Amino acid sequence: MAAPEDRDLTQEQTEKLLQFQDLTGIESMDQCRHTLEQHNWNIEAAVQDRLNEQEGVPSVFNPPPSRPLQVNTADHRIYSYVVSRPQPRGLLGWGYYLIMLPFRFTYYTILDIFRFALRFIRPDPRSRVTDPVGDIVSFMHSFEEKYGRAHPVFYQGTYSQALNDAKRELRFLLVYLHGDDHQDSDEFCRNTLCAPEVISLINTRMLFWACSTNKPEGYRVSQALRENTYPFLAMIMLKDRRMTVVGRLEGLIQPDDLINQLTFIMDANQTYLVSERLEREERNQTQVLRQQQDEAYLASLRADQEKERKKREERERKRRKEEEVQQQKLAEERRRRNLQEEKERKLECLPPEPSPDDPESVKIIFKLPNDSRVERRFHFSQSLTVIHDFLFSLKESPEKFQIEANFPRRVLPCVPSEEWPNPPTLQEAGLSHTEVLFVQDLTDE
Repeated sequence: MAAPEDRDLTQEQTEKLLQFQDLTGIESMDQCRHTLEQHNWNIEAAVQDRLNEQEGVPSVFNPPPSRPLQVNTADHRIYSYVVSRPQPRGLLGWGYYLIMLPFRFTYYTILDIFRFALRFIRPDPRSRVTDPVGDIVSFMHSFEEKYGRAHPVFYQGTYSQALNDAKRELRFLLVYLHGDDHQDSDEFCRNTLCAPEVISLINTRMLFWACSTNKPEGYRVSQALRENTYPFLAMIMLKDRRMTVVGRLEGLIQPDDLINQLTFIMDANQTYLVSERLEREERNQTQVLRQQQDEAYLASLRADQEKERKKREERERKRRKEEEVQQQKLAEERRRRNLQEEKERKLECLPPEPSPDDPESVKIIFKLPNDSRVERRFHFSQSLTVIHDFLFSLKESPEKFQIEANFPRRVLPCVPSEEWPNPPTLQEAGLSHTEVLFVQDLTDE
C-alpha cells in the first residue's frame, strides 16, 4: 500500500501529503513530502509552485538552468527536410543571378559584420525575455495585419506552456519560427501557411506555436532549436518520456509538399504516442489504485484513531466516575464525622436532668421514627431547644426531624425560625408534667 513510510507525521500532514500527490500526480512520496516541507506544509503554495514549474515559470526552490527549454534536439533519427532555392534557368536567369550575386553577398556580409560589432557595444536585447506572452500576441497581430485572418490557430501562450500542453494532451506540436528579414518568409506565409488545406491539417491534428525571431521569446526558441534557414518548422512530440524534435522542415516549401511531409512525420511517430497513451493509462490506473489504497489506509488510520479516542474517553470517564465516587465517600465520611461531633457537642452542652421529685420538672416520652421510645425529664423553664438538642444527640435519632405534640396536634417550635426567632420554654409551649411527643423524620425532604 502506497502509504507514507514515516509514522511520525501527524494526521493533518498525512492528508496534505496524499492530497498534494493527487493534485500533482507525483509518484514519489518522498518528493511530495520534500516539496511540502520546503513550503512549510502550505499545500496551496506547493501546488502553485509545481504548476509554475510545469509552465516554465522559475520555481522558488529550483531555479532553472541557463537553457530552460528542455527539448531533445540531439536525436540523430530526426527527420530533416530542406528545400533549396531553385537554380536560375536560361541565359537571362543566370545573367540576373550573377549580376545580383555581388550585391547580395556584400549586403549580407556587411549586415553580419554590423550585427557582430553591435554585440560588443551592447548585448542583444532579445536575450532577455521579459514578456513572452506579449511577444506572441504582438506577432499574431502583425501576422494578421500583413497576411490576413485566415491562418492556422496560433497557440496563445509561451513556448514552455505549449510544450506542457502538447505533453499533457499527447499531441504533436508544430513550431514555426518567422524570419522577418528573410526573402522567402512572405511567400511562405501568404501562399503556404495560409493555404486552406494546410490550415485544416494543422488545426485538426496538432498544436501550432509561432513567433518571430526578432522577438525575445522567438529568439530564445531559435537558440534552442538551432535552425539553419527560414522558413523553419519543427515537429515536437513526447517520445521516450521526453519532448523531442522528430522533424525539421526548412526552406520555401509548397502547400502540397508541406502536407505530405507533416503527414509522413506524424505517421512515422504515431506509434510512440499510442505507446505513451497506453503507459499513461496504466499509470493512471496505478495512481487510482494507489489513491484507493491510500484512502483505505486513511480510513483505517481514522478508525484506529477513533477507537483509541473512544478508549481514552472511556478510561477518562471511568477515572472521573471513580473520583466522583471517592469524593462522595469522602464527603459522606466527613458528613458523618461532623454529625457525630455535633451530637457529642450537643450532648455535652445539655443541662443536667432534673430529679423526679422536682415539682418544676416535666417527664417527656419521645416516640422515635423507628418505633422505639426514649424518656427524659426537663425543667419547665428550659427552652424547647433543649428538647431538640437532646433528641439530636441520640444515636438512633434522624439527622433532620421535627417534634409534634398530639393534643392538640401541633409542631413544637424547637429551632429558631422567622415566626419564632427565640423558641419558647416548655411552660410557654403548654406542656404538662407528663407528655408524649412524636419525632417526625425530615431527612429525605
